[in-house]
Amino acid sequence: MSLGLFDLKGRRALVTGSSQGIGLALAQGLAAAGAELVLNGRDVEKLTKAAALFDGTVHTLPFDATDHEAARQAIDEFEAKTGAIDILVNNAGMQFRTPLEDFPADAFERLLRTNISSVFNVGQAVARHMIKRGAGKIINIAS
Repeated sequence: MSLGLFDLKGRRALVTGSSQGIGLALAQGLAAAGAELVLNGRDVEKLTKAAALFDGTVHTLPFDATDHEAARQAIDEFEAKTGAIDILVNNAGMQFRTPLEDFPADAFERLLRTNISSVFNVGQAVARHMIKRGAGKIINIAS
């Protein structure tokens, strides 16, 4: 089903955190517009289940977006073996709800790595390839 708003046929889109929730919904929208998908998350089983929901070409690219080197290596290998990532949607995120006075410092650090550092890690890795090609789109989701 095409949205009719825009056509992404011939484009490949990577969505971080796309094995569930908002990321999966974003991937569904991109697929409906014709994009070839690259689903990302840390849990291979969740990614496999999410990929099975789609009819078109879907790649799974498991890596931890909070790990700078892992993101760079996964993106470089994917681009070399499979081809260009035309669109990046940095969506990976998490929540930890508790009163400020009870908020554990390690949970805050994990929150920062997931919600902020991952945007830099994956964005930089993908942008290096996009810059060489002179084309690409990066969309950052935040709340």
